[in-house]
Amino acid sequence: MQKDWWKINSETRIDTPFLAVYEDRIQSNIERLIEFVNGDVQKLRPHIKTHKIGEILDLFKTYGIQKIKCATIAEAELAAIHEISDVLLAYQPVGVKKERWISLLKKYPNTAFSTIVDNIESAKALNEIAQQNSLQLTVYLDLNTGMNRTGVSISKNWSALIEEIVTLKNIHFAGIHIYDGHLKGDLEQRVAAASNLFFSINEAVETLQEKLGYALKIVAGGSNTFPFYATQNNIECSPGTFVFWDSNYQIHLPEQNFEPALVIVGTIISKPTSTTFCIDIGYKAVASENPIDKRLVILNDENLIPTAHSEEHLIIENRGKNEYAIGDTIYAQPYHVCPTCALYDSVQVVNAAHEICDQWQVAARSRKINI
Repeated sequence: MQKDWWKINSETRIDTPFLAVYEDRIQSNIERLIEFVNGDVQKLRPHIKTHKIGEILDLFKTYGIQKIKCATIAEAELAAIHEISDVLLAYQPVGVKKERWISLLKKYPNTAFSTIVDNIESAKALNEIAQQNSLQLTVYLDLNTGMNRTGVSISKNWSALIEEIVTLKNIHFAGIHIYDGHLKGDLEQRVAAASNLFFSINEAVETLQEKLGYALKIVAGGSNTFPFYATQNNIECSPGTFVFWDSNYQIHLPEQNFEPALVIVGTIISKPTSTTFCIDIGYKAVASENPIDKRLVILNDENLIPTAHSEEHLIIENRGKNEYAIGDTIYAQPYHVCPTCALYDSVQVVNAAHEICDQWQVAARSRKINI
């Protein structure tokens, strides 16, 4: 890996903390993603929750990627604004979100929108609101393969639920959605677990297709199981973190070999003791759902170890011999990049010459764009 790839040479002064993204590495990661599916971009439906950035959607399109998955109405609208042709909201619209979903479909009629359901009551509620608005809504059945977050359990008669859904006149049933982020371990363990679950599901889907008389789609997996689903026929894969990567997946998914393409840039603001200093990367600058040893990695020096964290401050113990002064720049790689990116209004774009060349808005970090 290129030494000190993260250093920024630009004379442009940006107040810290800020996010820097490296455009050449983002492009390289997209190209690696496409290599995993042997160039068949129709197998790709990347999740945009990691970046929430319109310019990255435009990059996707230059590589022929025209389908995305998302988790919020704002993300769905951002995709429509950037003329992504096929948008799956992988979050069951309930309550007021149903009305927002209908408004979105009406505002952007040239985008093919779809969403998920995991019970007949939610499907009927969507059917009713679709009927009231003279629309037909496309839905997938969300299957719970063991993560126990959302979805109908695969141990239940989910095929019978599909047969109920297809009777709803204003609903078009498109297929199955699976997210199996609970599958951990090395590559062999993850592939074995995913395949054990998937092949029985696929067999049931093939039977359903014969009954329905049309082909069903399967949207499956995230980053953990992407290497398995990338090799299967008629599957749309939905990894998201690949675009920036992070230290968590660098450690636990080494086979995917994506490059880190985002760093947090901070500044040393104080030296309270002879062996510690404070930088301005607090809770509000990096995702902090994990223990302190799994929040970020300091790139400048492996001997700089985070020891305490609060809203605006991060205390670092210097266990090495290098000296650091107040005002020095610190570069850090987040352990979990997706919620880290969502903490910022914008990112600074760094080119191959290590210069800040542009700024992109993290537009869909907002709960609302227009709808």
